[in-house]
Amino acid sequence: MSDYPWGALALNLAPAAGAALAVLLVTFALALRGGRHRIVDVAWGVGFTAVAAVTFAVSGAAGEGDTARRVLVLALTAVWGLRLAVHIGLRSRGHGEDPRYEAMLAKAPGSRAWYALRMIYLLQGALVWLVSLPVQVASYAPGALSGWAVAGAVLWAVGLFFEAVGDRQLARFKADPANRGKVMDRGLWRLTRHPNYFGDFCVWWGLFLVACEAGPGPAAVALVAPLVMSFLLIRGSGKALLERHMADRPGYAEYVARTSGFFPLPPRGGRSRHGKGA
Repeated sequence: MSDYPWGALALNLAPAAGAALAVLLVTFALALRGGRHRIVDVAWGVGFTAVAAVTFAVSGAAGEGDTARRVLVLALTAVWGLRLAVHIGLRSRGHGEDPRYEAMLAKAPGSRAWYALRMIYLLQGALVWLVSLPVQVASYAPGALSGWAVAGAVLWAVGLFFEAVGDRQLARFKADPANRGKVMDRGLWRLTRHPNYFGDFCVWWGLFLVACEAGPGPAAVALVAPLVMSFLLIRGSGKALLERHMADRPGYAEYVARTSGFFPLPPRGGRSRHGKGA
């Protein structure tokens, strides 16, 4: 769209960054009080929701963007972000510090608190701001909703299904004492070793498709977000890190041999070794 309001989008970048920063700084204060930095994982989804809410308010006050699209991207972001925050919060109750953060902070040169602020909270705040670009771009797009928005919402729904159902299946599996020490290879985990990460992947590519309604130029700006998220999920702190942690678990090598590493596919070799459907 040649009439895309680039100036208004540029003005939105600062309050969006402020929203992400505020969430992470509040989380940092809570972490220092509680003595656990794993709470930052809860702030991930909350931060995106805050950016979406601020963008919705600022774009509305400026009289920019189509109202239906603004409501759509706010709803999609908030539903995904708040579900994720609640899930992680419930999952982490009663647990101590996350081993990832404990190992990182053990190498801190000087104050652990200030090192955590720089390397965990401010870094995650910057990532929230960057990855939220499709939400910001879409919120300022003029013109009515089109097929791009429909396609994006459908892909987002597929992602939310894989993420929410996969998380639920894993939680139920872990809650059964009979499964202690076993590898989860059932339900959606039979099709991909990471249904939750694949779900995140679909959510952010879906939001990017909605942003494509803004036109080629704005879409090119928004493209960096799903690319960064895809890298984090597949090569960064998602799939790659978890699989290194799981590598020595009994039965995991066999699970890897028969199950797709990311995109859902039928398992190789048929049923699982447990005989219950991998």
